[in-house]
Amino acid sequence: MIKDIIENEDYKDLVSKQVKEVMDFLLLNDKEFSITGNFDAITFEPELPDVIKTQLPKYPLFILSNYTYSTIALNEEYITFEAGFGNENFGSIVKVPLQSVFQVILDESILFLNPVATVEKFNKNRKSNSMNVFKNNPNNKKFN
Repeated sequence: MIKDIIENEDYKDLVSKQVKEVMDFLLLNDKEFSITGNFDAITFEPELPDVIKTQLPKYPLFILSNYTYSTIALNEEYITFEAGFGNENFGSIVKVPLQSVFQVILDESILFLNPVATVEKFNKNRKSNSMNVFKNNPNNKKFN
């Protein structure tokens, strides 16, 4: 089953290496690009204000160009960059684990797609919350 593959640690490591190699290639060739990533795994320093954070989708798009492109740092586990958010252009350093990079996009075309970014570990909070809502319904007590 696909779930057995995309949740396998060896496969996650393989995909992380592939994501890094693709981004290394683009950086080496001085190509600006974009990424989408699983929001649940992304961290911001400083933390984004709630008014901005709640506006971001599950897989936000980050356009890595101009100043943001010049701030990219890439290692074996993460890509980091500085970006501005909201009308105030609130500055934050974005840290995205490589295995949570869902897409690498070049010229509005998907260059790389990573199914590992959709694994359950990033969705635990959402899943447990919906399960609690389900269990709290008196009609569902028989499923406990």
